[in-house]
Amino acid sequence: MSHKSAKDFFRPLAVGAPQPLREIPARPSRAIHFFDPSNEKMAAKIPAMVGSVDVLLGNLEDAIKADNKVAAREGLVRIAQETDFGPTQLWTRINALDSPWVLDDLTTLVPAIGEKLDVIMVPKVQGAEDIHYVDRILAQLEAKAGLSKPILVHAILETARAASPTSRRSAAPPRACRASRSAPPTSRPTAR
Repeated sequence: MSHKSAKDFFRPLAVGAPQPLREIPARPSRAIHFFDPSNEKMAAKIPAMVGSVDVLLGNLEDAIKADNKVAAREGLVRIAQETDFGPTQLWTRINALDSPWVLDDLTTLVPAIGEKLDVIMVPKVQGAEDIHYVDRILAQLEAKAGLSKPILVHAILETARAASPTSRRSAAPPRACRASRSAPPTSRPTAR
């Protein structure tokens, strides 16, 4: 957990990182289209979707097979570099923090497409410490890439501990734009 004093709360976490936002921009996210960046057929449709949805979200996490993780990451970079998103936001859902792919996700995406990336969704967040970890890494990568604006973070809370008010709100960093709870698995009664 961060132990910054109140006067340091809005200071960048790394030398040269963009100034943290003092207010999260109010942008609609009513229509979010998740897509697999490794699927060429789906990727080809992305430029035509700009303006028809609020958010285009390149999914790198669970919906992508392990064999396609690198192709999905590279596909997202290619799509972002080739597309003018105009009013549509570009988000990504990275792999879980305990996965073997997350560091490559961050160290590839931030330098390559950080100026176009509005939000990074972080799945399977266990507590505030996970968001602080991502916050620090993003600040360092943003500084190294020379980004002018910070990338926001959307935490996906998937445990009772992560969803508790104490964990959620304990000194959340300025880039934490929102959090959502993962839907619990559907339970079905068993036949007797």
